Amino acid sequence: MMSEQVTVGEVVARVLEAHGVANVYGVISIHNLPVADAIGRRGQIGFVPARGEAGAVTMADAHGRFSGLGVALTSTGAGAGNAVGSLIEACNAASPLLHITGQVEREYLDRDASFIHEAKDQLSFLKASSKAAYRISHPETAAGIVREAIRVARSVPMGPVSIEIPIDVQASRVELPADLGPIEPAALPVPATAELESLAAQLKDAKRPVLWIGGGAAGCEAEVQALANKGVPVVSSTHGRGILPDSHPRSLRAFHNSARVKELLAASDLVIVAGSRLRSNETLSYSLELGKTLVQIDAFPAAQNRNYRADRFICSDAKIALGYLANALADGEKVDAGYDREIAAAVEQAIGALREQIGNYAGICQALREALPEDGILVRDITISGSTWGSRLFEINAANRNIHSLAGAIGLGLAQGIGCAIANPQKKVATIVGDGGLMLGIGEMATMVQENTDMVLIVMNDGGYGVMRGIQNSYFEGRQYYNELHTPSYRDVGTAMGMPAWQVGSVEEFAAAAREAIALDGPAVIEVDMSKVGPLKFAGPPQKKLY
Repeated sequence: MMSEQVTVGEVVARVLEAHGVANVYGVISIHNLPVADAIGRRGQIGFVPARGEAGAVTMADAHGRFSGLGVALTSTGAGAGNAVGSLIEACNAASPLLHITGQVEREYLDRDASFIHEAKDQLSFLKASSKAAYRISHPETAAGIVREAIRVARSVPMGPVSIEIPIDVQASRVELPADLGPIEPAALPVPATAELESLAAQLKDAKRPVLWIGGGAAGCEAEVQALANKGVPVVSSTHGRGILPDSHPRSLRAFHNSARVKELLAASDLVIVAGSRLRSNETLSYSLELGKTLVQIDAFPAAQNRNYRADRFICSDAKIALGYLANALADGEKVDAGYDREIAAAVEQAIGALREQIGNYAGICQALREALPEDGILVRDITISGSTWGSRLFEINAANRNIHSLAGAIGLGLAQGIGCAIANPQKKVATIVGDGGLMLGIGEMATMVQENTDMVLIVMNDGGYGVMRGIQNSYFEGRQYYNELHTPSYRDVGTAMGMPAWQVGSVEEFAAAAREAIALDGPAVIEVDMSKVGPLKFAGPPQKKLY
């Protein structure tokens, strides 16, 4: 009996199918067509044709945050180079992502032969911008390398893994391997019972404990809520928002830099950090005081003392450690009425100060929250609105409903929104972008329409780089350079792209447009003329010291 002979491109497609991949995001090219052809011919996986490689990888990144694996296909050379910024974002977000890119024929590799689409040492820049990167040099190894790349991408700390496949390898025919399915990612560490018992004793003795959770605590909703119910207040990174609902009375949300929350953290006798990098923009460049005793829980051993010196480090799956702590406490054991009043006052002060800072935009935030279904997803680019009311004031009551750039780069929001919408076809997505950031990938508005994404794109148009204006005003004696941008009418751009579009200049107009746009099935655009809505005060990311 003769075995089945297929191209390496088909081997790749079949491995993706065996891993349950529903969609691949990409840009087709002469150097990846054997893979694209196999995906199209087999018809088992959807293909989303992005308008650029950066958009394709960002869409796959966002998709992977929900599905457990995003997949992008790009061209080689400059095409692969276009993906680098998006790979860096996926590294920062620890997104499980497989990036497949082409490569020139093996005969011309590394010869500096000026072959079309050639890049000097492509594999090195892929390694620099990915968790890992591989080259498939021999057709027979294709299935194994792709499976290993997926395993590495899905192992903690998760991240993007790139594979380059020379075009002649993609077109080569090989015997179809029998085993194509998933290999389990590396197991998460389980701490010794004695370590957990000792930590539980510390928590029982603490009078003013605080739990700080990050994106690494995803999947720990029940454990975190149990601890909060028993009296432990919880502050979250912006990436971890919704793991404990904002509506919970002991949720300090992501108000780490507000005055009263900073005081609570400094006065705490035990701060437990679970699955968080303690990023610079959330800790005043690592100067935020985190209590008398700091305990760090992380599944990645190299995270120990990464940004703060911990009094104790427990290498553990956050779910195991937090579950043990929750079970060790009796119902209401840590409840302290006085402490609860301080928690409520801290949140009230943080909300009040932010509302005062942003003025009319508090009404924009409220109108969007009222219009967006409770299970809707908010995506926010790096823009003033995204970094003020979008990151903290907009109420989030479930995990993975607040998607944003962890690397802090502008221009990713539109593509992130598309990936979220395709990964969640039954949920409404609202994506906030600025006029400056949108221009980096405005072509993806066509992808948004072509894929009929159920998304409302909200363009906050202040005619330039508003974040930079705030920083220059605060730290450069008000001198303003290079932040003014010519912008089109984004309402007209949306109409030209073939979707309903609004232009608004007040809270009332926005509220009406948001209700109409969100009620529609499919894509829509709302352009907000910020010059009419009013000023939005923002001095940029919190700084430990001036420039």
